[in-house]
Amino acid sequence: MIEMQPKWLSWAKQLQSIAQAGIEFTNNPYDRERYESIRALSIEILNEYTQIDNKRLVDLFANESGYQTPKVDVRAAIFNDDQEILMVREKIDNRWSLPGGWADIELSLYENIIKESFEEAGAEIKPKRIIAVFDRNKHVKDDFPYSAYKIFVECDFISAQFTENIETLEHAFFKFETLPELSEGRNTKGQIAVCFKARKSETFEAIFD
Repeated sequence: MIEMQPKWLSWAKQLQSIAQAGIEFTNNPYDRERYESIRALSIEILNEYTQIDNKRLVDLFANESGYQTPKVDVRAAIFNDDQEILMVREKIDNRWSLPGGWADIELSLYENIIKESFEEAGAEIKPKRIIAVFDRNKHVKDDFPYSAYKIFVECDFISAQFTENIETLEHAFFKFETLPELSEGRNTKGQIAVCFKARKSETFEAIFD
């Protein structure tokens, strides 16, 4: 997989990760000061090259503690048959994605998929199997400041009644050949193609980067 993110962004995130771990585990006050300086430098780099203001970056990063790990984004590949997949139109960019979002703590993957599907699409579903675990930043070329794993789960459709909510505008089923404009930070055409491939094969094995 070709690296999608610019080198400066990768370096800034690595500096942030090193600094966060160092602050958590060092007992030396001088080392702590050095790690805090490294974190401040990583925030300065991100502020210089992204559209995220400095205060927001501090809120995002400086309040985190412990060893830094990727965030987890879950996506429900909901099929009512083998031909169509359920998607929602996002309020934030007016584009379409599979129902999903950041995984909530205290909920399993199974529970998160059910929750996100109902909240965003009004859909009752039954999670069936994991299709793929993708490293987000190996598939999307942008300046996203986090590292994230995206877990795609095949789901059987039971029923749906869309209700107004804070994240999505509507839902609809689409064939792969007629996919709408995608919210690519959430899912790419290639990732949705993998979902269709999995649906059509009972012997499909989960893939990962």
